[in-house]
Amino acid sequence: MFPLKDSVPSRTFPVSNCLLISANVAAFAYELRLDRSDLLGRFIDARALIPAAFWSNPSAHWPAIYAAMFLHGSWMHIIGNMWYLGIFGRSVEDRLGHISYLAFYFLTGTLAAVSEAYFFPESHVPMIGASGAIAGVLGAYFLLYPRASVLALVPFGFFSRFLEIPAFLFLAFWFVLQAFEGAGSLGLARHAGEAGGVAWWAHAGGFIAGAVLIPVFPKKKRYLS
Repeated sequence: MFPLKDSVPSRTFPVSNCLLISANVAAFAYELRLDRSDLLGRFIDARALIPAAFWSNPSAHWPAIYAAMFLHGSWMHIIGNMWYLGIFGRSVEDRLGHISYLAFYFLTGTLAAVSEAYFFPESHVPMIGASGAIAGVLGAYFLLYPRASVLALVPFGFFSRFLEIPAFLFLAFWFVLQAFEGAGSLGLARHAGEAGGVAWWAHAGGFIAGAVLIPVFPKKKRYLS
C-alpha cells in the first residue's frame, strides 16, 4: 500500500517538517556530488552508524546516530522516506508544536537506531536513513489520529485501486510488516553472520518508541481528529 494523503486538516504551517525534509534533500544532493568524485564511500563510512563501532565506544560514535538520519542510499530511499514524512509528519507537528516536534523526531530516531544496533551488535554494515525517526512519527500518528483515514494506492495483482483506509489499520499493517521482516532478518543474520539491507528493527523500534513517548510529550490544545 502506498499512501497518497491523509484526511487530517492542517491548522499550522509545518515549519519543522519542511526544514527536516529540506535538510535531507540537501544532504542527498551533497552525496550525489561526492558520488561523481568517488568520495561517497568514505563519506558514508565516516558518518554512518556502524553497530560494531558504536558498541565498542558509544560516546565517540554517538554523533553518527544524528548524521546518519540525514543520509540516504538511493533516490528511492530518500523519496520514500520524505513522502511518508511529508504526509504524516505535518499532522504530528500540528499537535506537538514546532520545537517539541523536532525534539520528538530526534529522540525517537535515536531510539530507533539503538534498537537496530542492539539486535545486530557485531554488524559492520553502515546504517543510514531517516526511516527510524519517521517510524517514530508514524507511531505517534497512530495514537494521535485514530479516526483519520489514508488515501492509498493498493495493488491487486496486475491492477491497482485507490482506497480510503483507516489510519490505524494502515499503520498497524505497516508495523506488523516491519516486525515480521525484522524477525526474519534475525534468522538470516544467524546463518549469514552479518546484517544488511533494510534496518527493519530500526523501523519497528522507532514506531514503538513513538507510540510509547507521544502520551508524555506536551501537546497543543486537543481537537477532533
